[in-house]
Order: sequence, then C-alpha cells, then structure tokens
Amino acid sequence: MITLTPNARTAIDRFIKGNASPVAGLRLAISGGGCSGFQYGMRLEETAAEDDLVMEFDGVTLLVDPFSAPLLDGVTVDFVESLQGSGFKFVNPNASSSCACGSSFSA
Repeated sequence: MITLTPNARTAIDRFIKGNASPVAGLRLAISGGGCSGFQYGMRLEETAAEDDLVMEFDGVTLLVDPFSAPLLDGVTVDFVESLQGSGFKFVNPNASSSCACGSSFSA
C-alpha cells in the first residue's frame, strides 16, 4: 500500500487539473538508474495499462506497474516546499540506502 500525504494529494490534483488533455491518473514507477541503483518516476497518463495496479486517494488516481509495485509497497509520498525548492519526497521502507538528494535508492 502506498500512502499519499495531504500535501502530495493537493499537488497531484493541481497538476492533473492543469493538464491540457484528459488524465487517467499519475503513474508512479521505479526504474533502474540514479546514484543508488533505482530511481522514482512520476508522469501523468492518459490511459491506464491493463496490468496496472490502480489506487484511489480522495479523487487522485495512482497507476503502478507490476515491476514497481513491490518496490513501492509501504512508500509514503509527500510534497514539500522550502527555500531550496519544491518537489515530491519519498519515504521508502524497502530502501536499504538512498542518495543524499532522495530521488534514488537501493533495495
């Protein structure tokens, strides 16, 4: 199960409503790369894939592919705004280590 904080839900909803074309949801995915081996990816999707795990959070739809689902199990997604900038922050209990920027991890 993935947890979205209220700040994350608000930010995602804002991005979806600001998109020019219809959106089925926000894809949250893991891919190889980054400083530590795996990196997080997010993008708006017009359609869900047939094998996607689809999760609803107060009107916000997350789409997760079968490869990413076990690596995202238990993840908390937050949206933070600070003097250094704003962006999504991931707290992943599956990560054995992560890079200093927090955008990649190793499992």
